[in-house]
Amino acid sequence: MTSGTALRARSLSVGYRDDVVLENLDIDIAAGRVTALCGPNGCGKSTLLRTLAGLQPARAGVVEVNGKPVASMRRRALARTLTMLAQFNQIPAGLTVRELVAYGRYAHGGWMRGLSSLSRADHAAIDAALDASGLTDDASRDVAALSGGERQRAWIAMALAQEAPIVLLDEPTTYLDIHHQLDILRELRRLNRERGLTIVWVLHDLNQAAAFSDEIVLMRAGRIVAQGTPEAMIDPRHLHETFGVRMLRVAHPQTGAPMCVPAYEGVAESAETRNIAA
Repeated sequence: MTSGTALRARSLSVGYRDDVVLENLDIDIAAGRVTALCGPNGCGKSTLLRTLAGLQPARAGVVEVNGKPVASMRRRALARTLTMLAQFNQIPAGLTVRELVAYGRYAHGGWMRGLSSLSRADHAAIDAALDASGLTDDASRDVAALSGGERQRAWIAMALAQEAPIVLLDEPTTYLDIHHQLDILRELRRLNRERGLTIVWVLHDLNQAAAFSDEIVLMRAGRIVAQGTPEAMIDPRHLHETFGVRMLRVAHPQTGAPMCVPAYEGVAESAETRNIAA
């Protein structure tokens, strides 16, 4: 895998009008690894992701992509390096799934030349993205006719078709049932391992974040509480500081990987439960 730092922010402050969302934040995202941003609603995860992608201007501080300031990069050059899937996307009218995914080729001059003029490389990238997202058989369907989960997978396919080495995903499992959640997480993890993709995703499910990520960044109120391996972050102390909820750490019965479950107040605890909460 690629070594080094793919994304870096220093003294980053971001806000909307009078609201400060991120203040004096420092973060490093390792290249070739999967990093999960986790924290309560409104803590700044999506704002951080948008700022790292160059979509949200910073009030202060600097964001770098592979050592280059984002502010100095041209849009298409940045798009060849980094792609982002937002949490909410407007449904385009009258597009098939394949046509939507083809928009991911913008950074390579794809659809701007006309869909009928796509190169062999463009078509190969689109086919691979459709296959990775499980949408090959739905390529000719109208995007507006898709279910919420199918539509989400189509947007993910568009992001993958861009073939950027850095992929940012804001809640990529939104609208997906557990089967398709795991399919997408496994596929993105496979692409990380096989292509060396750097992936940063916002996930609400801490156990999925721990199972499919190399690092977890815990955020609260616009600051980073802690950052490290899942083994280190799935810790009742860090989780309580982040979410304000008492959590129990347990081992996955199949893999032994760390997991967490909330402690229910007022429920009698066994001796075993008291031990794993310690």
